[in-house]
Amino acid sequence: MRSGKRLRVLALAVALLLALSLGASAVTYQRGSSGGTVKEIQTKLQNWGYYSGAIDGVYGSQTEAAVRHFQEKNGLTVDGKAGPKTLAALGIQSATAAQSDAGDVKLLARLISAEARGEPYSGQVAVGAVVLNRMKHPSFPGTMSGVIYQSGAFSCLADGQFNQPVADSAYRAARDALNGWDPSGGAIYYFNPATATSSWIWSRPLLVIIGKHRFCS
Repeated sequence: MRSGKRLRVLALAVALLLALSLGASAVTYQRGSSGGTVKEIQTKLQNWGYYSGAIDGVYGSQTEAAVRHFQEKNGLTVDGKAGPKTLAALGIQSATAAQSDAGDVKLLARLISAEARGEPYSGQVAVGAVVLNRMKHPSFPGTMSGVIYQSGAFSCLADGQFNQPVADSAYRAARDALNGWDPSGGAIYYFNPATATSSWIWSRPLLVIIGKHRFCS
């Protein structure tokens, strides 16, 4: 009886682990995706001669074209998306990918919440987009954490707002920004004219105004 009970518990545990594994493997990366896993995809493709662009963690047209080429050469469905089968062919563990990108969403959401809590939803997404635009720009670090923690980049890290509870809308805004929505029009700067004291920031070309923020190139 005890042996049978242990076997049932073991079987249940195995089934749970399998379910979690299958859930993690459903992650798909495509144009607009961003994060550590995209960097890993780009690195693998570059090492094997499929990709010659920057290892910037942003899934753009060059990465998509490289994935298509890789899929064509390896008998995979050619759709330009790095789904479970393509990730497996690249030797990338899907569970690790899911954990990495979940971390990117949380970090970006915390920054959005601290910098744009109370702003219109499109303004929250725009703040997230600025972080991603900086990752692609040669004047800034190439990683999300590098951009967010860059000295003097965001006032919320100095005034304690970054450590406040994260608004639910910020998580949605982070995912929308990571999926390619950019209400900022490609901005790499933004500021609140009511509190800005730098004359330099006012010299930046204005792209769009959303809520209290001016988004600039």
